[in-house]
Amino acid sequence: MNRIDNLFQTKGKDILSIYFTAGFPELNDTAVILQQLQDSGADMVEVGIPFSDPMADGVVIQESSHHALQNGMNLDILFGQLDQIKANITMPIILMGYLNPVFKYGMEKFCKRCVSAGVSGVIIPDLPLDLYLNEYASLFAESDLFYIPLVTPQTPDHRIEKLGRESKGFVYMVSTASITGTRPNLENSSEYFLRVRKILPNTPLLIGFGIQYASSFKTANKYANGGIIGTAFIKTLKEVLGQVNYNDALCQRADDFIKNIRGN
Repeated sequence: MNRIDNLFQTKGKDILSIYFTAGFPELNDTAVILQQLQDSGADMVEVGIPFSDPMADGVVIQESSHHALQNGMNLDILFGQLDQIKANITMPIILMGYLNPVFKYGMEKFCKRCVSAGVSGVIIPDLPLDLYLNEYASLFAESDLFYIPLVTPQTPDHRIEKLGRESKGFVYMVSTASITGTRPNLENSSEYFLRVRKILPNTPLLIGFGIQYASSFKTANKYANGGIIGTAFIKTLKEVLGQVNYNDALCQRADDFIKNIRGN
């Protein structure tokens, strides 16, 4: 069974997914961050593939992506890092990135490397559903690699229904039409959240964009199976740059972050 399905079957609520950019703050931090997030109680992790033009991302994630590229991060290095840590990681790992670097890498090669590196799913915001269905769905199925779509407040009902039908694992509910790093009041989007739940009553849902604190994570759990946090966590990682005992500081910050979100 795919680890994403297993997660939602064994833990239906209070699911915490953390996003960070591969190669940030330092090139070889991926394994350290993954291990610490798992040890601290994250349920799932989205590892961002750095890209020069991340159109859906705010300043914080854009800067982390630029920094990671300057550090030398690329897909081959990322897969190598995941290979080294996969025996110790039991939580689902999702790769999140844009179509351009994946397309250049080769979709078939990308899917095969995802499987061998222990990746359970992929989020590619600019991969159109029709292109996925016509060109890549069979490849994903053969690899047991889950396609995870995004919906927004502007997504029409019929499109939400189709995306839910074709999705694997869960549907990512973007809380706002804005970019990442904004601070919306999630309660203002309650009508939208309830609309998606009515259309997809049996589909696992996670809310992302704008979740930064324990309070907003609690609100996400009110309307979905859990929440996704990216910008706030990357800000925490950024504060560690240049500190003495860097690895210890990195792990401590990650641990404190998860405990704060969980309210521990």
